[in-house]
Order: sequence, then structure tokens, then C-alpha cells
Amino acid sequence: MNIDRPTWRSRAWLVAAMLLAVLAGILSFVGVDRPASAWAAVAVAGAVAVSVIGWAFDRTRRQRRRYEEELASWAGERARQTERLRIASDLHDLVSHGLGLITVRAAVARTVTSPDGDPERAEALTDIERVSRETTTELRRMLIVLRDPDTAPLRPADTLADLPAIVQHANTAGLTATLGVEELGDVSPGVQLTVCAVVREALHNTIRHAGPTSARVGVHRDGGTVFVEVQDSGQRTSWQPQAGAGHGLDGLRERVTALGGTLDAEPRGNGFHVTARIPDVVHI
Repeated sequence: MNIDRPTWRSRAWLVAAMLLAVLAGILSFVGVDRPASAWAAVAVAGAVAVSVIGWAFDRTRRQRRRYEEELASWAGERARQTERLRIASDLHDLVSHGLGLITVRAAVARTVTSPDGDPERAEALTDIERVSRETTTELRRMLIVLRDPDTAPLRPADTLADLPAIVQHANTAGLTATLGVEELGDVSPGVQLTVCAVVREALHNTIRHAGPTSARVGVHRDGGTVFVEVQDSGQRTSWQPQAGAGHGLDGLRERVTALGGTLDAEPRGNGFHVTARIPDVVHI
């Protein structure tokens, strides 16, 4: 759903100025022949002017609050739309790769004619079953998050090999971040995408809220679960936090939960700590 950015237009002060101008005009044309009457007219005019100014202040404040609520809602919707387009692109790449491999292996299984063809045919069919199972699982999990039917622009899917570039991009923006990735073995494409999304969003939040501070990124495996941890050193003294719409972590948590994982984000020490636990796809 495409919606325009909310705009704020308040005519309260224009109306107040017009009312005060009318009041001034009335006072200039109304004559008073006694000092008591003059003081009374001034008192009434002052009370009316104060009421008009107070009304303008109150109306402007309420309109401003409503505008900020609409702007936050608009920003959240835009963030959700961007995430859906990203997931749609990732989904296209995953399915295309998986189905392409299925097609190749199926062709091998169909055309094998050598005397030792039976073992090779069995191996090819085993590959077909495994890749089909993985692709179907990835498709099902990602469709939990993907709800927008619009066509997404295509781009390569993120992998663990992109993590150094993601960290380097954050360092270019002023952060001092280090990356540590332990041996993970085979990691399913969907989990790799989510790991990259967690690191990117956590570092982006650090830059926005804590400024040019330091951060540590760690990725390791414990059994069938991949862990992602991002810890920063806290806000720089002279840094003014840049408020956002507050939907980044919500969207990230939705994405991690869609894979059956959990996401924790909380202050720790002087800084902020983000931990994602993502179950990996079981290879059968």
C-alpha cells in the first residue's frame, strides 16, 4: 500500500491573528468617555487576547502531536514495505537457485546410462530430495513474513561472505566495529540472510543512537542453533541520539521469529546488546 508522507499545516495562528486584528479594530472604533469605561474595555480586550493566544497554542500543540503520530505510522509502514520487498528479492534468489540445482540433478538422473549408473542415479535422486526439502522449508518460513504481493526489485541474496562488507560500511559511517565469525559449517541460505539482517540493523541502531562508538559482532554455532551477538560500548558523551520510528527491531524480531528463533535487545553495561538465536535448517 503506497501512502504519501503526512504533511503538517496549521492555520491556528492565522486565525488567532485575524481575531486579534478584528479585536483591535473594534477597540479603535469604540469610543469611551470615562476612565473607568476605558479600563474595563482594556481588561475585556486583554482577556479576549489571552484566550485567543491560549487557544492557538493548545490547538497547535494537539495538531503537532497528531502529525507526529501520523508520521511515525507512515515511517513504520514504509519500513515494513521495504523489508517485504527485500524478503521478496531474497525469496526469488533462493527459489531460483534451489530449483535450478534440482533441474540439473534431475537431468543427470534421467540421462545416466553408464554401467555404474545405478549408484550415481541414486546419489542424484538423493540430492534432489535434499535440495527440494531445503527449498520448500525456506519458502514456507519466508512466506510467513512475506505478505505483500507487489513485485520486488531483484538483487543478490546476502550471505555470510557479506558480513565483512556490512561491518566495513558501518565503520565508514563512523563506527569502530570488529567482526568475529567462528567455523559454522553448512548454513542454510535463509539463516545466512537473517544473520546479515541482524548485524546490519544492530550496527545501524548503534550509529544512530550511540554515535561513533565501538562495537563487537560475533557469530557462532551451538549445535543446531546459530548465535549472532552485537554489543556496543555505549553512547558518546557529545552525541545527540537520532530518534527513529521504533520499528526496526520489531521488523527484525518478526523475521527471526519466522525462522523459529528469538531476538533479545537490551541495555548491558554502558552499552546495548543484541542477541539472535536462529535454528538452522536440518539437512536430511
